[in-house]
Amino acid sequence: MAIVALPGQLQNAQTGNADSTNTGQRAYEVQRQAVLRIVSTIGATPTVTVNIKGSVDGTTFYNIPYSVLSVAPNGWTTAALVITTAVTSHYVLMPGQSWNYIKLVMTLNTNVTLTTDVL
Repeated sequence: MAIVALPGQLQNAQTGNADSTNTGQRAYEVQRQAVLRIVSTIGATPTVTVNIKGSVDGTTFYNIPYSVLSVAPNGWTTAALVITTAVTSHYVLMPGQSWNYIKLVMTLNTNVTLTTDVL
């Protein structure tokens, strides 16, 4: 797994049950509001569970607060995402949080491919 400076790409056409190919490292102040863009492509009977994880030290990761940009721009949650369609979604990452590193963790993946960027 590579560490990439943010803004940057966490994964490119990744499948399976795994952590994102890259871990992003914040290269800007904590108050800046980042946006996570997830693009999914699907096959038959698609589903994947995705956790957005942050870490202060790059070792211990925990779910970090986000909100769905198009639905509830300030409805913060740390719940896992469940993706079942081909879609491009944007998630606002809560500013002011202390994470320095970010990655996605995909589980229960059946026929879903993800490409993810932190903007």
